[in-house]
Parts: sequence; C-alpha cells; structure tokens
Amino acid sequence: MPRMLIIDDEQASCRTLALHFGDRGFRVDTASDADDGLAALASGQYDIVISDIHMPGRDGISLLGEVRERYDRLPVIMITAFHDLDSTVAAMHAGALDYVTKPIDIDEIESAVDRALDQNREADAGEGELVIDGGDASATIIGRSRAMQEVFKSIAKVSQSRVTVLVTGESGSGKELVTRAVHQASIEADQPFVAVNCGALVETLLESELFGHERGAFTGAVSARKGKVSTAGKGTLFLDEIGELSPRMQGKLLRLLEAREFTPVGSDRTLRCEARFLAATNADLEARVADGRFREDLFYRLNVVSIHLPALHERREDIPYLVEHLLKRINANVHRMVRRVPGEVMQALVAFDWPGNVRQLENVLMKGVVMATGEALTLADLPDEIAITSAIQTGPGGNRVGSGLSLQDLESEHIERVLRTTGWHKGKACKILGISRPRLERRLKEYGIERVD
Repeated sequence: MPRMLIIDDEQASCRTLALHFGDRGFRVDTASDADDGLAALASGQYDIVISDIHMPGRDGISLLGEVRERYDRLPVIMITAFHDLDSTVAAMHAGALDYVTKPIDIDEIESAVDRALDQNREADAGEGELVIDGGDASATIIGRSRAMQEVFKSIAKVSQSRVTVLVTGESGSGKELVTRAVHQASIEADQPFVAVNCGALVETLLESELFGHERGAFTGAVSARKGKVSTAGKGTLFLDEIGELSPRMQGKLLRLLEAREFTPVGSDRTLRCEARFLAATNADLEARVADGRFREDLFYRLNVVSIHLPALHERREDIPYLVEHLLKRINANVHRMVRRVPGEVMQALVAFDWPGNVRQLENVLMKGVVMATGEALTLADLPDEIAITSAIQTGPGGNRVGSGLSLQDLESEHIERVLRTTGWHKGKACKILGISRPRLERRLKEYGIERVD
C-alpha cells in the first residue's frame, strides 16, 4: 500500500485528491503548508508527494529544494493554477518529477503518479534516477491548453542536458521561441544563441555562413570570416528550416554532428565544434527520408528528442490569452491604447482557423490596433476573412448554424450575422458578402430581416 503526502492550502483540492487516491488504495496524509509538509515527511516514510507551488509562507519551489536535499529519491509532483513556462521550468529544474496545472485532470495526475511509482521501482532495481540541473527561462510562450503544457514540460526536461532537439510544427507556430526557451533554461544560458536559416541562403553562401571562410576562398572573400559554428562557441546553434538543406550540405552537417569537426571554406584546418544543436522544420522529414530527399542518418542524428508545436487551430482555448499578451506588446510598440476586445470580436478570432498560426494572429492584431479609432478592437478593424468566417460559422445570438437548415435559411442567417458583426453598416456588409447594395436590400426585404437594437 503506497503512502502519499498531499501539500496544498486549498482544502477542497486537498480533500478531493485525498479521497480519490484513498479509493485507489493509497495511504494518504495531507498538510496545508510547506512547514507542515516537511514535518510530516520527517515523521513518516512516503512513496510520493503531491505539492502545490503557490502557498502562504514558503512556496512549493522552496519546499521542493529542501525535499531534494533531504529525500533524494522521493518523487514530487507539483500542481499550480499558473500555466506559464517559467513556473514549469522552475519546478522541473528544482527536481519535480512532473507538473500538473489546475483545474486538475484526474487522468493526468493519475498518470503522473503511476510514472512516479514506476520510476521508484526502476531506481530500486538500480536503473538510475532523474538528474536535475539549474537554469531559468525568459522567452515568452503563451498557452494554457493541455498540448502547450506538454510543450512546457518538454522544454524544461531537454534544457537539463545538451541533447540535440528537433522542433516541428507549422510555419508561424513559434518554433524559434521554443528553441530560445530551451537555451535560456539551460546552464549555458550566458553563452551565445546563434540562429541560421538553412532555407534562406544558397548552398555556397550557407556553407560559408556556417563554417566561415578564408581570405580569397571565393570571389568577394576579401578577408577571413568566422562562421556561425565558431560564433556559437559553447552555446547553442539553432538550425531553422533544416529540411531545406541540399544533399551536399546534409553530408557536411552530418559530419559536424558526428565528429564535432568542420573545415572553413578555402582552408585546410580542421576546427572543433562545442555548440549544442537545436533544429526546426515545418516539413515532414520522415516523408522526405522515404522519398530520398533527406538523409536517414542525418534525420536520426537530429531527432534525438523531438518537440512538436500544435497549430493554433488545435489549441483555440489559448487564443484569448495570446490576444491579451500580444495586444500589450503591440500597444507598447506602436504607442496605442487598444485595451478591450468585445465578445463578438474574440469569438471571431477564436473561430478563425489561422493557417499562419501565431505569427498571422500577431499581424492581424497589429493591423487592428493601427486601424482602431478607440480603446476597443472591432470587427471592422480586422481583415474581411475573419468576419466572413465568423458570419458563416455563427448564427444570430451566437448560436452555431445547424446542418438541417435550408439554403435560404442559411443565406438569411449569414446575411443577418454579417450585418450584426458590422454594426448594421450595409456598405461594409456588402463588401464582406460580395454583393451589391441593391441585391442586399432585396434580400433583406425577401427574408424580412430588420435591425434589432
């Protein structure tokens, strides 16, 4: 019968977890703050600890540090109402086995507890244990969705070693932000972070950009130049759009990864590479390996650990938080004060599919802030396709348009929704609908659509 200690100042949360794991056969004790938790640990032998991060007095991170010093192999799972990357990194670097956000998903915390107990058994069998290093992360990545919480955990874990990481995801989803966060959370955060866009340069220029060149190595090389690999030193070398490398450059990169050696263009000197490698791509590298466009051995060298960033339409629940964060940054940059996003505008932003992901969302908000005439963002400030999507997907009163409606009913719903989203401005509605003003007037009369304030 495993023994569990739950430390949380929220009595309802504490009681719910205690009842649940008690029903699962655990012997459960509870404590309301860090000091009571440490006292309980001193008086009994526990198999696992679940602790909140934010508590009165000493916080959970401080508690975790002391638990690590006193009870080296005791697994600790941290829980918190905060969904940011910094909290995740701090918890994982301080020695947490896992990190679960509130409101707590029972399946998620059960899985975390099961993993913790499995790790204990493996450690007892002599298979080793988790090693945690220090670090800090300041890159801003916003997300409260389950998918982004898993990304945060992955960043925290891979930042503790110099393992090569491949970040995948659609264009504009924030892959470079993830690589910067990995670097800034590592113990080499004070070393350089050097980025190279492998798809932006032709092969000859890319080779010189990466490895450097000697004077006279090619036309225009009037002096020797150090490459990005040397510039990175003991820091991080980030290779963006890695899927666009030519076959020849793939071979050179493979040698760099395997032998940790490279030769500047036009030189006969072999230099050592000490950088940590991170790579990113929006391409399906496995498919490219299958059709011979990407080397299989290089793919395996790069894909030691992978982090996949979900598309924005796969985490729509994060859009309101992204909008709030981006508006603050945009207002500061363009010296505006657009603070409010009315419900119908936020609904339209959440409903849109965002093929360009977070980058597209930021560009749309930038245009909206510049075009806005007051403190509130309106649909008229946003691109037409966003209002169109909102009008198609949503009927009057915010109800989703049902599939059982006739074509005439759908057209009526669509027209009325567009009029409502434009504040019954018929000129703007005609532009969005792609029809003339006389045709709109005929449809209003035919369908009996009247303005209701």
